Amino acid sequence: MPTFTQHAVGTFCWPECATTDAQGSKRFYSDLLGWTWKESPMGPDGIYYIALLDGRSVGAMFQLDEGMKKMAVPPNWGSYVTVTNVDESIAKAKSLGGELMMGPQDVNDLGRMAVLRDPIGATINLWQPGTMHGADMLHEPGSLGWTQLNATDPAKAKPFYTGLFGWKAEDMQSPGDGSTYTTWKVGSEGAGGMMPMPPGTGAPSHWLVYWSVADTNAAHKKAESLGAKTFVPPTDVPGMVRFTVMQDPQGVIFALMTPLV
Repeated sequence: MPTFTQHAVGTFCWPECATTDAQGSKRFYSDLLGWTWKESPMGPDGIYYIALLDGRSVGAMFQLDEGMKKMAVPPNWGSYVTVTNVDESIAKAKSLGGELMMGPQDVNDLGRMAVLRDPIGATINLWQPGTMHGADMLHEPGSLGWTQLNATDPAKAKPFYTGLFGWKAEDMQSPGDGSTYTTWKVGSEGAGGMMPMPPGTGAPSHWLVYWSVADTNAAHKKAESLGAKTFVPPTDVPGMVRFTVMQDPQGVIFALMTPLV
């Protein structure tokens, strides 16, 4: 697979973990996915840990500070989408019912970012590349495989994201429970997905990061041995992927996936 040197506008480019215990999280994902780490100072706010696999960046991690905890920011994997102009995207998001949560701000010469809340409560991050384009590696074991919105109100989310990023929404009936699964497309390529929040979960709308692995069953067993909890056991989407949804020891929800084709 190629090393990415840029990401198309409207595609997910960078996963970022906010955790309550950076050292514990680093150990967990290193053991599970084979990552090593490069430290980048964040000034008085701490250290930004860049995850590497075979020397290529796959995402990052930082520890929630006291200010974030007071704002009730939960431990989570955040997802950045590449945009041409962060400020213009913020204005567009507001016109579509979104809310600016953080930024816009420049990250040295690396790029410009902002954090939004969509009309159903999920947060999504914007990235306008400078010298840093995002992840060097996608769709290979140990790197980002898919990003999915678990939505409490898919009908309300759809016009927001199609309007904000220009995504096309392609719906299909799930072979399992018959619910509608939406694939977000940039041109002919799938950029991510959306599904209705599973009934009875009581969870707020959120974007879920899927990590590609060579064998979902083996990775699931390894994650459990490292202290992760299972929300969805290894399950097949016929003809597409085998996946599992889990929670790491620091409380962050994530998923693992292996293509079946």
